[in-house]
Amino acid sequence: MSTRIAFLKGHGTENDFVIVPDPENAVDLSPAAVATLCDRRAGIGGDGLLHVVRSAAHPEARHMAAEAEWFMDYRNGDGSIAEMCGNGVRVFARYLQRAGHVSEGDTAVATRGGVKTVHIAKPGAGGSAEGDITVGMGKALLPEGDVTVGVGGRSWPARNVNMGNPHAVAFVDDLAHAGDLLSPPRFSPAAAYPDGVNVEFVADRGPRHVAMRVHERGSGETRSCGTGACAVAVAAARRDGLDPAVTGTPATYTVDVPGGTLVITERPDGEIEMTGPAVIVAEGEIDAEWLVHAARGQV
Repeated sequence: MSTRIAFLKGHGTENDFVIVPDPENAVDLSPAAVATLCDRRAGIGGDGLLHVVRSAAHPEARHMAAEAEWFMDYRNGDGSIAEMCGNGVRVFARYLQRAGHVSEGDTAVATRGGVKTVHIAKPGAGGSAEGDITVGMGKALLPEGDVTVGVGGRSWPARNVNMGNPHAVAFVDDLAHAGDLLSPPRFSPAAAYPDGVNVEFVADRGPRHVAMRVHERGSGETRSCGTGACAVAVAAARRDGLDPAVTGTPATYTVDVPGGTLVITERPDGEIEMTGPAVIVAEGEIDAEWLVHAARGQV
């Protein structure tokens, strides 16, 4: 490991990430090291970490190298591995653009949830100074079976939606009913989510316009969740009797998150597109020796 490790900090609708460029997959990012970097007091701070690796250099992504040069090796803030992060993909693409690896237009990013198509708009498009970024998020799976989530003394029926990672979407009268979301909300049956679940609480704001709060497994409440916003839009559409595969017409929902607004469109072929901003706010270097000792609790 080199004595200095480059990093950047970015966010998508205030879902924030530490970015570690590592094209050849040479940096040892143990779960403890990732958790240290994401610690908001002892580290840089972030909801998660974006490890930027060439697909051909990572054993989990080599099979995707022909489709996508770059692999988003995403980690939750606690150091655990996640399949996919929608806001993270947009920030990942913004980094690739900043670094000169890609330019405006379409590109592909490999993730554990498959290869995602990304479109980087021209500056000013969508109201963003750098141009909003649209991500093809794939299709939603809607597993059968009833699911319930709960916080405190309240509980609600929830819609089970899988966006490459698991979600439970509950519609509530007031977002405050979700409590502080510091601890994972209860869910049942346990068999529905053997590896844990992201839980979204959703309130209506107008026609095809909702607001949400989310507890992301491994991170707690975050200011935004891209896959969660997609899951919410799909759940809201089905609740409203809309299925683009049946109607032949795309369904678009505006989803307000604490950190901003995302626009989600489900097409008749089932593909879901998410559009929103992505911003790089800082860059610097980490002392590799500090990181090793910090991850061991020796600082």
